[in-house]
Amino acid sequence: MNRDYDVIVIGAGPIGGYLSRRLNEFGHSVLLVEEHEQIGRPFQCAGMVNPGAMSLVGLENTILTTIWGANIHSPEGNIVSIGNPKIDRTYAVCRKLFDEAVVMQAISTGTDLLLSSKPVKATLMEDCVEVTILNGSDEQRFQSKLLCGADGAHSWVRRRFRMGNPRETMIGFQVEVTGYSGDEGLLDMYTGSSIAPGFFSWAIPSGKTTRIGTWSKASLMEGTSSERFLERLLEDPRLNTRFQNCSEVARFCGPVPSGIVRRPLKERVALFGDAAGICKPTTGGGIGPGFKQVDILMPVLSESLNANNLSETTMKRISNLLKPMRKNQRRKRALRDAFLTEIDDSELEEIFSVWAKPEVTQLINEIGDIENPIPLGIRMLREVPEFRRLAGRAAKAVLWG
Repeated sequence: MNRDYDVIVIGAGPIGGYLSRRLNEFGHSVLLVEEHEQIGRPFQCAGMVNPGAMSLVGLENTILTTIWGANIHSPEGNIVSIGNPKIDRTYAVCRKLFDEAVVMQAISTGTDLLLSSKPVKATLMEDCVEVTILNGSDEQRFQSKLLCGADGAHSWVRRRFRMGNPRETMIGFQVEVTGYSGDEGLLDMYTGSSIAPGFFSWAIPSGKTTRIGTWSKASLMEGTSSERFLERLLEDPRLNTRFQNCSEVARFCGPVPSGIVRRPLKERVALFGDAAGICKPTTGGGIGPGFKQVDILMPVLSESLNANNLSETTMKRISNLLKPMRKNQRRKRALRDAFLTEIDDSELEEIFSVWAKPEVTQLINEIGDIENPIPLGIRMLREVPEFRRLAGRAAKAVLWG
């Protein structure tokens, strides 16, 4: 194996795999390092990939279910159904197959892969980064012009180089079950302080099984475990009687970091995906935004790699390209807070009664986009009288940000 690379990427998830492939396509040599012995394990998310992200990798064969709409449940069990069966909104994929295929694309374009390996030391040199990788009991030293952390919410690279923390970190807990008979093409979303304070729970069809989960912030959970919130969801017949025949086959738990870190790029070091706090504050999705971040930075980052000019000043200039993404995150967070996080269950019921009006449901179906909810949120705040009192909560970040 080579000891010198243009780039070392830590973390062989979908973001690390896509980043490695794109680096190869720009002519750079890459070493991709993964601490687990398998790609795609452990599985710690809802496994959703939006159509835009899917088009970048062409892995439609990994799709388990195409989702075009949602049944949204109020705390009291009232339901508003939205969506258009002619428009694919997102896909539930087999993350094992999806992640493996993304990494295989990187390998096919020239990436070298190390499994069961992790970094234990990284030192900035004058013209490179020296990285010590532990593989079993064997320590190996590598050099690269650039070190990239695509190593998730607990990023070793981020901590090693003190690059800041995501603005907020949510906790997600999910089980995979059989016996849930959902509506074809629809996922279910559940709201209420007893099951997901400030956020929502879900039931996502995934082929022969269904992924049922909940997420929230620790500051809103008042010491109650994520597992207990999920149990309350499954036990509440008002929300959905379909839970009664479910049998659990797997469970997953993990953090959801959102809000780009203070310094996503430093001298010869860059963070991508969850490591950089790229997840959407409205849904927790990270694959689409992670792919987008890679494509935003790649052209300029490649030029700097070719010149081996990855100084602090250069990296700060490149990181400025993420300002629109950072701003977009702030606006989405303000929108989420206005319509969900900062209101109580009684106010949620009022919102559902407005959403259920035919003209509002029609507006949602015409403008609503799970990837970009801001245009819909602004229209509702400005045009639906019942929502105008929420404009203060939505703050300038939504209407004028």
